[in-house]
Amino acid sequence: MRISTKDGAGGRKMQEFLEEVILDTFGDSSVGSIGLGNLDDGASFGNYIISTDGHTVKPLFFKGGDIGRLSACGTINDVSVMGARPILITCSLIIQAGFELEDLKRAMVSMKESCDEADVKLVAGDTKVVEDEIGLYVSTTGVGEYWDGLETNLDIIRETQDYPENFIKDSGLAPGDKIILSGTVGDHGISIMSEREELNIFGDLASDVCPVWGITRRAIETGGVSAMKDPTRGGISAALNEMSDKSAVKITMFEEKIPVKNSIRAAADILGINFHDVANEGKVVIGAREEYAEDILEAVRRSKYGKDAVICGEVSEGSKVFLRTKIGARRLMNIPEGDPVPRVC
Repeated sequence: MRISTKDGAGGRKMQEFLEEVILDTFGDSSVGSIGLGNLDDGASFGNYIISTDGHTVKPLFFKGGDIGRLSACGTINDVSVMGARPILITCSLIIQAGFELEDLKRAMVSMKESCDEADVKLVAGDTKVVEDEIGLYVSTTGVGEYWDGLETNLDIIRETQDYPENFIKDSGLAPGDKIILSGTVGDHGISIMSEREELNIFGDLASDVCPVWGITRRAIETGGVSAMKDPTRGGISAALNEMSDKSAVKITMFEEKIPVKNSIRAAADILGINFHDVANEGKVVIGAREEYAEDILEAVRRSKYGKDAVICGEVSEGSKVFLRTKIGARRLMNIPEGDPVPRVC
């Protein structure tokens, strides 16, 4: 059996790959309360969260961002959705021999600007130059720290739920919670695929790549956040199914409330892609206690990148993720095999 692109595309196939290859080898390896076996966005050690990510986007420069911004934000966001305050990243560059120096500098400037936006420092790294025709691959590792807002938030959650961890898990949903999306979905994956296919669609097609720390910080400061996840590979379909499965709850999403731009919907129809299944790089799925959900929503909307946030789902007893359609029908919102748009993050 050989590795396929689906094994790293964020859907069901990747989950099977991780269980068979990684967990079967390393087990539930951990040094804190959240470890490898949790398959969360990062792991805890002491009062810190650590996360690592690799970036192979094609093209390297795209409308709304580039591999530099993507690499910084991808790791900053993985730390942020676990409730930690991002403080530093490291970076590994694998560069094709003959790569344009000016393009590399451009990507590094973009990475620096993204780090500055979240008040994060690049503190270490590594560089390799290879003959293989790869263009540029970037790997980043990030660390975030515990902060006072976390304790206030978790005190609220612990009133009704056993929650021993000091950070936000993607498995913390409970019946009665509401699901908040911090903005429109499908922007990153559909925009990049449209560029590759050279679709001339009128509209605001652009990646949403950005640091989400401002969103998560405001949500946590409000209090009542039970779970968070950034819906990257596999889109909101994969993220919601992971949260549902790990939390052992049912999630019902309301189709007419899920925010999507008309241009993204049009491009997805032309490409034959479900925009629920493609990567986002600047959005957060937030689980919120019902009595705090409206306050969290308003707080998120006041952040730089959260103006389009909506409450569009609810949590109840049961299992799986369902989509309540505009006509009132109900259908399964299955986890995809993988992200239908390869090499977008």
